[in-house]
Amino acid sequence: MASSTEVKTKTREGVFTMKTNQPTKVTVQAVVQAPVEKAWRYWTDPEHITKWNQASETWHAPKAENDLRVGGRFLTRMEAKDGSMGFDFFGIYDVVKLHEQISYTMEDGRKVEITFMDQGNETKVIETFDAESTHSIEMQQAGWQAILDNFKKYTEES
Repeated sequence: MASSTEVKTKTREGVFTMKTNQPTKVTVQAVVQAPVEKAWRYWTDPEHITKWNQASETWHAPKAENDLRVGGRFLTRMEAKDGSMGFDFFGIYDVVKLHEQISYTMEDGRKVEITFMDQGNETKVIETFDAESTHSIEMQQAGWQAILDNFKKYTEES
């Protein structure tokens, strides 16, 4: 989903107005009762990703691959447990700062940024993503928050 922004430029010939489409940014967050090193490992290790990366009990992530470096690719296979549907969620890393930040671009060009804030024995995880235009902002936020909540629960209980 994008919001239209007007950019005005003054030149010798006059003022020109150009409309640009800026993506709508959506943020979800959680405080995980675990040190940042553990939160980072559980977020980035395919063995752990397959345990928490689903929005509901009816979905799962049977496969995950992760080349965690700038220019590296990640892929998580998301499937309904009843086999009725599935898709590959993947992208390319733009920024990887150990225990601090991960940014990536999804196949459709949307951007995602995850920040890990070290707070001693807990870690605040803030995830901001460009909304897409098919589903409502509220639905997207709820879905991404549900996945983040699953990450929190899995990390704290493991």
